[in-house]
Amino acid sequence: MTINIGVIGTGAIGREHIRRCSTVLQNARVVALNDINRDNCQQVVDQLTPEARIYDNAIELINDPQVNAVLVTSWGPTHEAFVLAAIEAGKAVFCEKPLAVTAEGCLNIVEAEIKAGRQLVQVGFMRPYDSGYRALKAVIDSGEIGEPLMLHCAHRNPEVGDSYTTDMAITDTLIHELDVLRWLLNDDYVSAQVIFPRKTRKASSHLRDPQIVLLETAKGARIDVEIFVNCEYGYDIQCEVVGESGIARLPEPMSVQLRSAAKLSTTILTDWKKRFIDAYDVELQAFINNVIAGEMTGPSAWDGYAAAVAADACVAAQNSGQIVPVTMAEKPAFYR
Repeated sequence: MTINIGVIGTGAIGREHIRRCSTVLQNARVVALNDINRDNCQQVVDQLTPEARIYDNAIELINDPQVNAVLVTSWGPTHEAFVLAAIEAGKAVFCEKPLAVTAEGCLNIVEAEIKAGRQLVQVGFMRPYDSGYRALKAVIDSGEIGEPLMLHCAHRNPEVGDSYTTDMAITDTLIHELDVLRWLLNDDYVSAQVIFPRKTRKASSHLRDPQIVLLETAKGARIDVEIFVNCEYGYDIQCEVVGESGIARLPEPMSVQLRSAAKLSTTILTDWKKRFIDAYDVELQAFINNVIAGEMTGPSAWDGYAAAVAADACVAAQNSGQIVPVTMAEKPAFYR
């Protein structure tokens, strides 16, 4: 079976997903495109999907009977309306983060999905599909290191542009940890605090970098995440889980070890897209498979809501310097 996909948003990530559907993945084809800039769609048609139809209206694309499923890769503030329209049309929808730009918007999607009576939404959090994180979760779930007590994590980028702001360290960067660490521990956050070490001279004048986010979970685990987006040396994701009887670390990306020029070395990636390129392939293939099977198993609308609530608390903690509670609505039985 081949599913027909409509893509809303043909910018960088949209084109990457279209390329995947067209050249890498199985059982899907892109048949419909929409973008605020029609020329972007035309370029995609010319380069990747000559058979795709261009729609000037995204809602018309969603409601086209020929479209079986929808990918939302447009500007973040548009996501909520498009996801709600897909749910109303009874169609599975893969939405890149954020699911909505507010926790209230995410909750609107949760409520619409519950009303529809079946899960139709998958949120574009790719780290649960990364082989390293999956291996780490398998160790945690096996009980080999006992109950997790502490997590020490880092999210480092070589540099960011001048448009990057202090709150984006949460909403654009930490958001991935907020999702994947909940998934690793099968636990929710109850509080957040943000502290700022000495600022690097490499950061823009308006940006506070680095920063450390401290999280507490409902089961009592403590998490620290270093966010350092001007570290210069590379793109580096770290996660160490300290359990009652052992320690487990996220595997490093595969790299050839060199003995050269009197040094023993391995290469560190500098491009985030290369670090998680395989995970992007796996997550989108999983969505396609779920559409065919009629059952969503990936990051849900509730996961999107949980990440948004935690992010809001972290931003509040940035501004106040205080420990801020993470207060979520009660999880519906629909998502249990």
